[in-house]
Amino acid sequence: MDKQSQRNQRIFDEELFPHISALKTFAFHLTYNDADADDLVQETYMKAHRFIDKYIEGTNAKAWLFKILKNAYINEYRKKSKQPSRVDFEDFINYHNTEDDRVTGYMDLREEIFKNMMGDEVTLAVNALPIDFRTVILLCDVEGFTYEEISKIIDVPIGTVRSRLFRARNMLKEKLKDYASKRGFKDKRGEESEE
Repeated sequence: MDKQSQRNQRIFDEELFPHISALKTFAFHLTYNDADADDLVQETYMKAHRFIDKYIEGTNAKAWLFKILKNAYINEYRKKSKQPSRVDFEDFINYHNTEDDRVTGYMDLREEIFKNMMGDEVTLAVNALPIDFRTVILLCDVEGFTYEEISKIIDVPIGTVRSRLFRARNMLKEKLKDYASKRGFKDKRGEESEE
């Protein structure tokens, strides 16, 4: 193996492969399908391999991979949008209504949050957001990317990231108002403090 191949293998092993679980979780929340998410992650790593010479060692590998994944998803979406339309809503509802106890081979904290701890209502509310808003919520609040990193991943100005995040969070607040109320949470904004 020559030095360039050794370097590339080291980059994959040390900097790129450790993010596979995060990529899988993000891909799943874009596609709502395990097989499609796996395909998207595989395509991401294939493209990363093909363009490894463009990667600067030691930089933010996770952001670089998320950008590749997001672009691959958009390209696949464009391809599918040129095909005759197909309604997937029933598949989506059926997925969320089934009890599937099979182990998928890994468990990730982000997946645990979305599948178990947050509750179906929160997961459905996040997944019901339009793709642009869902993407910024997932990248910021689940994956922990900075506004600057999100801006680079989704190719929009930082102001747009902030605006989408603000709007996405407000949409979630509206969608989850009844759920929060049933759980005993109260909106105390606007109440005067008693002295």
